[in-house]
Amino acid sequence: MLAQIEQWIDKTNSEYAHKRICCEKFANEFEGFYPNEFLKTAFYVVVDKIPKPDFTGLRELGLSNFIDMDVAGITYKNTYYILPSAVDNLRVHFHELAHVVQWRELGAHAFIMRYINEIQTCGYNDAPLEIMAYKLDAHYTSNGNKFNIPDYIIQQL
Repeated sequence: MLAQIEQWIDKTNSEYAHKRICCEKFANEFEGFYPNEFLKTAFYVVVDKIPKPDFTGLRELGLSNFIDMDVAGITYKNTYYILPSAVDNLRVHFHELAHVVQWRELGAHAFIMRYINEIQTCGYNDAPLEIMAYKLDAHYTSNGNKFNIPDYIIQQL
């Protein structure tokens, strides 16, 4: 199943590659949080519908609620997908960039396995990877002290 999910992700990222926008455009907004070198390697795509894998096997694992859940954005490897209604929301971008770091540091298979396990055992709202991203985006929006987000995430993983 992991290979099937990763294959779907790679296909999706490839299909949207021509629409990707480099996150380096957020260098000023996220200065002190996300290094410019990191932002150069992260991308987003504005889509009318968030792409999600909808395999029977995923639903059998109890992930139907997650698959059917309305979200403003979702991250696959170094690319995240965002709805037009959220494209100007820096908090959403900040959150999804935290997931880009998680994907990069854990690797695709480990991230997918961990994310699925967390959703199954804790639910979306209490999944540790999500809690981490939500705490970081809340810190950003509350004008918290600047610190290197990728370094912090690496320490927390």
